[in-house]
Parts: sequence; structure tokens; C-alpha cells
Amino acid sequence: MEDAENTLRALAQVYFDAAYDMDAEQFQSIFHPLSAVTRIGDDGEVSVMPIETWLGGVRNATAPRKLGLERKDEVVAIDVSDNLALIKLKLKLQMPPRHFTDLLSCLKVQGGWKIVQKVMSVNLRQ
Repeated sequence: MEDAENTLRALAQVYFDAAYDMDAEQFQSIFHPLSAVTRIGDDGEVSVMPIETWLGGVRNATAPRKLGLERKDEVVAIDVSDNLALIKLKLKLQMPPRHFTDLLSCLKVQGGWKIVQKVMSVNLRQ
């Protein structure tokens, strides 16, 4: 179980680095091709998009690193149960007015951990 947690912490670090650089290829390396991103849309409704659609948005986004924004990453919790894991992250990329909390559902697929579902919360504040 400890090995799984260490591996998932390493996966979270790749996720943090990819988010700071808006690196779609780095994200793609840790997401399963059939994964999806779920969030509450700007209209207040649940929005689910395939990972490829979300990665398209990443490719068109300006990286927080390029904007010189402060980076504060935090793994809040990791819960592992056999081949299933949940990682709760806070990304404090200081992209005002957006602040992110992500829950990453992971499965151990063919011997390696992959994110299969990202559920995100975006809080608007200054």
C-alpha cells in the first residue's frame, strides 16, 4: 500500500508540473485515454468532457509559468483500495479569480496507475 501511495504522489507531481506549464502531453501521459473531466459549468450545470476535449483546452491555455504566477501545490489526501485510488489535490496556481480543487480517481491499469476521472471545483475569488 505504501508503494502505491508513493507512486500516486509521483503521479500527482507530474499533474502539478503539467498544470503549471499547461503541458497537454505531460497530462496525456498520466490520464487513461477513456478518462473524462467533470465539473460544474459556468451555467451551474454538470459538465462532462472526454479527456481529449479537455486537453484541447489545455493546449490553447496560457501557462501560469509564462504569466509568472505563484505556484503552491498540495496533495490533501490519497486513499488507496487495491487497484483503485482517489487523490485530492489543491492547485493554488493563483490564477485569479480561479482557484482549483481536483479529485482524481485512479485505477491501476496493466500494472500502472492512470487517472480515469477528474472531478474539479473552480472557486471564483480575488
